[in-house]
Amino acid sequence: MKRYPLVAMGASALALAATGILGAGPASANNSADTRGAAKTVTLEAQLTELNGSGASGTATAVVRNQKIQHIEVHAHGLSPDAPHAQHIHYGEQALNECPTLAQDANGDGRLNTVEGVPAYGPVVVSLTTFGDTTPGSFLDVGRFPVAENGEIHYSRDNIEFTDVAGTGYAGGTGTAKQIADAIRDGEGVVVIHGVDYDGNGEYSLSEEGVSELDGSLPAEATDPAVCGVLR
Repeated sequence: MKRYPLVAMGASALALAATGILGAGPASANNSADTRGAAKTVTLEAQLTELNGSGASGTATAVVRNQKIQHIEVHAHGLSPDAPHAQHIHYGEQALNECPTLAQDANGDGRLNTVEGVPAYGPVVVSLTTFGDTTPGSFLDVGRFPVAENGEIHYSRDNIEFTDVAGTGYAGGTGTAKQIADAIRDGEGVVVIHGVDYDGNGEYSLSEEGVSELDGSLPAEATDPAVCGVLR
């Protein structure tokens, strides 16, 4: 089956996805009191529910200690089969830190693209790649994201370090690795898996949804969000 040749984005597209137009809103706290202790370890879970009528769902579990994800698992089914799916943890101080709804459909086309979801889930802070770099710089390095064999992803990785990320701090400044780790422990991290085969032709193609807002050489099918869940 053909796999659409997604490639790493240029600097302008990366900046757009990483810093986005962030919405202001309160973030919900999670776990017990004093979750910001330097050695606090928490286990977080997310129920992944469909976006854009993908029909997909799943779960994510993360163990976070200090400035590291000690272990994370993502299990999802109903995704576009045998296609690569970029997946990330999102967070932003000025984001709602929740999954988007069609209320964020800014252009009124009846679907959510990646940038339209940013005010809800925030910029990328971790790229859930299968190997190598996990920073936002790898947010669409598709060769290192999982392929949904028969529509399923079963992903597991250990020892992912948080890093400083532009656009995630107060007033859109840089959030430090510690600030981001603290926020994730407090239940403000959002897991998003991308890739929706809208026309069901077995590949990411230029369907009626057109090109991706991130890069005009890519179809929207390749980058639109398919499932989302908050780590709590």
